[in-house]
Amino acid sequence: MKMTITEKILAAHAGLEFVKPGQLIEANVDIALANDITLPLALKPFKDAGGVKVFDPEKVVVVLDHFNPAQSIDSAMMLVKSRDFANEMKLVNFFDLGSMGIEHALLPERGIVRPGDLVVGADSHTCTYGALSAFSTGVGSTDFAAAMLTGKCWFKVPESMRFILTGAFGEWVSGKDLILKIIGDIGVDGALYHAMEFSGHGVSGLTMADRLTVSNMAVEAGAKNGIFPFDPVTKIYAEEHGSRPYTIYKSDDGAQYCSETVIELDRIDPLVALPFSPENVRPASEVKDMKVDQVVIGSCTNGRIEDIRVAASVLRGKKVAKGVRLIVLPATQNIVVQAIKEGLIEIIIEAGGIVSTPTCGPCLGGHMGILARGERAVSTTNRNFVGRMGHPESEVILSSPAVAAASAITGVITDPRQI
Repeated sequence: MKMTITEKILAAHAGLEFVKPGQLIEANVDIALANDITLPLALKPFKDAGGVKVFDPEKVVVVLDHFNPAQSIDSAMMLVKSRDFANEMKLVNFFDLGSMGIEHALLPERGIVRPGDLVVGADSHTCTYGALSAFSTGVGSTDFAAAMLTGKCWFKVPESMRFILTGAFGEWVSGKDLILKIIGDIGVDGALYHAMEFSGHGVSGLTMADRLTVSNMAVEAGAKNGIFPFDPVTKIYAEEHGSRPYTIYKSDDGAQYCSETVIELDRIDPLVALPFSPENVRPASEVKDMKVDQVVIGSCTNGRIEDIRVAASVLRGKKVAKGVRLIVLPATQNIVVQAIKEGLIEIIIEAGGIVSTPTCGPCLGGHMGILARGERAVSTTNRNFVGRMGHPESEVILSSPAVAAASAITGVITDPRQI
């Protein structure tokens, strides 16, 4: 039977020769991930099920990245619960202040996730790791508790949608623009419980940072997972990050897809998603006189060193517009160090921005950049629903780091090709 990458990974982890869309399977997980918000929610079901130890202290990963340093007394208590559990379970991959980063940037950087893995995480953007040709998806805290205890999870095998990429990106266009283009075309439920598989000659021109961004936002189209093929870019990244052996899976010629869509990369412009949905996509050049109060560059979507470099290249020698707050959040401690070495932090500060410790804070309206009533932000994060970054009468516009930096300079939504 011909299978896609997603189907092959699920079949292998379920101990089956083949699987088909709609089939229910129980599969072994390679990594089970949680953070300081979702781990505390999983502790009661874990203990109610008789949990006294996790299935593998090396495969259960906890990253304290959402409210760390603590934003409130409640968040401080969640952090204490997480620390106590991690210490009690003797977790090998436990990341607290000083070592932590934004989880979906940290795990690839540390080589914890490998090609061919099956990863579940109590966070919807766990789908990020499909960039590494792994099957990864978000689960609820109860499913995470079961995975911690047994090392297994139930899945319904998703149908696969194929996106065939051709051509190459133009100036200031990146993976963020690609995924916004796709979500704008198919809608936030256009890939509901489907695997989004990216293929075609255009894939070779995408950096790993581009791929991580695209896979990260697959869930914003409703997808179960987003996944890229293993190729030389994947191989180089895997060899530079981590040493655990991995398995390469490739879609069979003749594998079945429920749809196939060709995306011409050279026809994509710098894009934005206007309030209040990731599918409300427009070219940045067509958005006129839309004033912004805050610009956020960071998150699990666009907080990598490549993103900081792009932002700094736009900001170099310029100043942030009066009345605009620019907040830059490198996604891991290693990225902070690299950005310092390359002089990127100095460029950002001289332009009038600030640089934060790695945190998910502003993305979910938690801290480090909450919006007041009537305020508008341009952000490289992944969601712009009502109240996502603060007051329900505030607005969030999603963009790439290039568009965000350009908008910080002008004070209005700006295509970076126009400055």
